[in-house]
Amino acid sequence: MSMLARRLWSEDQGQDIAEYAVMLAVILVLVVGTIRLIGSNANNAFSSTASAINQ
Repeated sequence: MSMLARRLWSEDQGQDIAEYAVMLAVILVLVVGTIRLIGSNANNAFSSTASAINQ
């Protein structure tokens, strides 16, 4: 059991996986924020265009 713990402690793959997970989380936050920003701006543009057509 202690050999398994030493081997897991000395391997660097777990650190690599954690770094990839953090990078993925940051990318997802940026993508979601951008989509929300573009979505609200697009909604405002379509609403103002629709109200201009109705007048």
